[in-house]
Amino acid sequence: MLDFKVIELSDRPWVTELLKLSDLRGCEYNFSNNIAWHRLYETQICRYKDFYISCSKKYGMRFTFPAGKGDYKDLFTVLKKEAEEQGFPLVVSSVTNEELALFEELFPGMYTVSCSESDSDYIYKAEDLQTLAGKKYHQKRNHLARFHENNWEYHNMTEKNFDECIEFAVRSYNLNHAYDNESSVAEQFAINTFMNYFGELELKGGVITVDGRIEAFTIGDGINSDTFDIHIEKANADIQGAYAAINNEFAVSAAKGYTYINREEDLGLEGLRKSKRSYHPAFMLQKNVVTFK
Repeated sequence: MLDFKVIELSDRPWVTELLKLSDLRGCEYNFSNNIAWHRLYETQICRYKDFYISCSKKYGMRFTFPAGKGDYKDLFTVLKKEAEEQGFPLVVSSVTNEELALFEELFPGMYTVSCSESDSDYIYKAEDLQTLAGKKYHQKRNHLARFHENNWEYHNMTEKNFDECIEFAVRSYNLNHAYDNESSVAEQFAINTFMNYFGELELKGGVITVDGRIEAFTIGDGINSDTFDIHIEKANADIQGAYAAINNEFAVSAAKGYTYINREEDLGLEGLRKSKRSYHPAFMLQKNVVTFK
C-alpha cells in the first residue's frame, strides 16, 4: 500500500521539486493551494518514485493526475490496485485534454471520461489584466475610474496587515451568513493558513485601503514557469470598482514576468462565473475525470 499522510509545511521542498518536473498550469499543482485546502477535500499525499500523488478521500478515493516523471503505466497500475483494495474504482481528476492521450495509449477501452464546466480554470493573459486595454475592457476601466474617486491606497501585503485582513474576511463571512456553507468555512481556514505560512510559502499579497481602512486584499503565487495563480481575492462589493482595483493592482505588482494568470474555477456559482467571464479569459483549462471500469 502507498504511504499516505496529511500534507505539512515540511513537505514543501520535495513536493515543489516534483511539481516543477511537470510544469502544469492547473491550480491544483501548487503547494500553497494544496496545504490551504486539504481539509475541504480530506486530501492526503504521498510520493511514489518521482511522482507526487494527491488523493481526496472525502467521497471514496479520487486522485489528482500526478505531477512528476516516470513510468505512467506502472504508476496507474499501482494507483488502480490501491483504489480497488479500498473497495473503489480508480478515479483520476484534473486530466487535461492532452493527458487524455496518455490514457488512450496505455489503457484503451478501460475507462470512461467526464468533465464539468465548473471545474475548468480561467486562464488570462497577464498583460490583459495589467493594462485593461481595448474595447472589451471599457467597462472595467469605468469601474476603476469610479473607484479612483475614493481616498485609496494600494500596497504590498506584509505581516502588519494579517490581522486586519482576517477581520475583513470574517466580516464578509458573517454578512453572507456562511456558517453552514462548507466551502466558505474551508475558505476561512485557507486564509488563515496563507497568513500563518506567508513567508514560508513565498506568497505575494496586495491590500487596498479606503480612508485608511482595508477594503480589499488578495494573495497568490506562481504555479509554474509561466503562470501566476490568484488564491484569494476579497473586496467590499459596496464600493464600486473595489474588485476591479485589487485585481488590476495585484496583476501589475505581483505577476510581472508571467505570461498568464490563473484565476481558478467558478465552482458553478453563477455570480462568480459572470465575474470571471467579464475579464475575457485567453482560454479555459478543461479538466477531465477519468474513471476506470
